[in-house]
Amino acid sequence: MVEELVAAGVTLVSAGAVYVMAAARVVKQYERGVVFRLGRLRSDVRGPGFTMIVPGIDKLRKVNMQIVTMPVPAQEGITRDNVTVRVDAVVYFKVTGPAEAVVRVEDYRFAVSQMAQTSLRSIIGKSDLDDLLSDREKLNQGLELMIDSPAVEWGVTIDRVEIKDVSLPETMKRSMARQAEADRERRARVINADAELQASKKLAEAAKEMSEQPAALQLRLLQTVVAVAAEKNSTLVLPFPVELLRFLERAQQGYAPPQQSQQPVQEQLPSRAPHADPASEGSISRQD
Repeated sequence: MVEELVAAGVTLVSAGAVYVMAAARVVKQYERGVVFRLGRLRSDVRGPGFTMIVPGIDKLRKVNMQIVTMPVPAQEGITRDNVTVRVDAVVYFKVTGPAEAVVRVEDYRFAVSQMAQTSLRSIIGKSDLDDLLSDREKLNQGLELMIDSPAVEWGVTIDRVEIKDVSLPETMKRSMARQAEADRERRARVINADAELQASKKLAEAAKEMSEQPAALQLRLLQTVVAVAAEKNSTLVLPFPVELLRFLERAQQGYAPPQQSQQPVQEQLPSRAPHADPASEGSISRQD
């Protein structure tokens, strides 16, 4: 009798151990357990830790509650200003409703991936190229809103969406490079012209001061000579003061050259012939 009781007890203990092993489940800290009893969803969601289910009747499905990082494949599209680009992004999302993520959608990861690709192509067609390159924060917010709207019904919350890279055609890259170069050259010319204007104003003020002090001009001339001679060149350029030229010009205008005296022109009488007839000469004098 005792042996039968011991055998029955051992059998019960073994059956209990087998039942516990079949019914015992461990849910990790970052997971939640969704229980289906005979195919129907149980309202209670099992939290982290040790839990029990009915073997053969209940089925426990664990749902990861961590933030999932999902890269979105590069999508090619045409922007609003007719430029072909390739844009890729990354989506950060997490499950906030374990029951909805299991019941409402077959595979919530695949659904979020497809929705992200569709929304990315849509946001490319609605945006300009400048917005894709410079105003990404606004596009990220719009893309996040487009993905999050249907994902809420699946028990998924979009945490963040980031556009990673925008690939442009080579011709567009060269055009943008030429545009940037032209813009920098324009700014350089404006800065150079502004510098010339300021320098001309300062030179005008300096010329005004030097006109009041003539000695300052001579000192400036000597400084220029010293600066040129310090370079040890074989050729020395010596500036010639303009005031000296003006002085010489005024001196030349005040000096009148002496007029040459006009000497009377003496008429040269014809000389006598060596064998002239005196009678004919006298007759000529008488006629005079």
